[in-house]
Amino acid sequence: MPTRFAIAGFRHGHIHALCQHVEAHPDCEIVAACEEDAETRAALAAAGKTAITHTDIDQMLAEVDCDVVAVGDCYGKRGNIAIRALKRGRHVIADKPICTRLSELDEIQNLLAASKLHMGCMLDLRNSGIFIAMRQLLQDGAIGEVQAVNFGGQHPLSFGSRPMWYFEPDMHGGTINDIAIHALDLIPWLTGSPFASVTAARTWNAFVPDYPHFRDGAQFMMTLANGAGVMGDVSYFMPSRAKFALPQYWRMTVFGSDGIIESRYGAESVWLAKAGADAAVEVPPAEGMPGGYLQDFLAEVSGQTTPDQITTASVLHAARVSLLTQQAGDQGGRDVAL
Repeated sequence: MPTRFAIAGFRHGHIHALCQHVEAHPDCEIVAACEEDAETRAALAAAGKTAITHTDIDQMLAEVDCDVVAVGDCYGKRGNIAIRALKRGRHVIADKPICTRLSELDEIQNLLAASKLHMGCMLDLRNSGIFIAMRQLLQDGAIGEVQAVNFGGQHPLSFGSRPMWYFEPDMHGGTINDIAIHALDLIPWLTGSPFASVTAARTWNAFVPDYPHFRDGAQFMMTLANGAGVMGDVSYFMPSRAKFALPQYWRMTVFGSDGIIESRYGAESVWLAKAGADAAVEVPPAEGMPGGYLQDFLAEVSGQTTPDQITTASVLHAARVSLLTQQAGDQGGRDVAL
């Protein structure tokens, strides 16, 4: 019997990628789709993308016999939707972030701990052939012990074309929680060392003065358990016309005791400079795994997991680190233990 998915919300376009992977999977099917916002329903109908079956999420949860609820609504609504789905005994997979409040994450974690349910997330940087190759080099000791990681995950703000709910109070939930969760999941997976603390973080309003509560600037310093330092910038500062084509998009540089590794999402190779070498070499990417986060989720639901996979535990941990780092950035926190 196929795994049956019900889609809860389409207010962010990322959810369509998950729908495509579900539809392409021979053992999955979409049995219902809900969008509560009338304007979004009209846009979906005009695009011919998705057949909406419900206009009320609670009604869908009550009427539809499904195994999984996939959440793609506004960020500020996701935690509550996940909680309602878990209470009805459904697994949940969500676009990132899975929620915007620590209180929601606590309730989600408690519900999962008290059940045999699982939580997935669309953390697709792990599925990139570039980062799979970078991880293998690090695991093989190509640059020795990791000492520092610098990364840029800046995004274009694209004001005017980006959904305006981003700028509604309590709906976005913070730029760090929105974007950095990708890196906060990826870096421990790459390096083998979890995060120990947030050294310092800052968020601020730079380009949208008409929405002073929206902090589009976001930078932070963190420490890994092995003592390595991490510096990240996930600000909405990328030029909107160039968007994701610039080399700063998800560029990851890892400094080790015996060299440096650098690459970025979408690059054609990993750049490896060994200590003592006269020049860097280019290492080809590994084979990518499009939709690997869905495969990991389905494997866990069926009781099959490996240490390399995204799991319920890793999703919850990445979400907690993201929310605590966001809190530090908003409140000027220093040396926040993780």
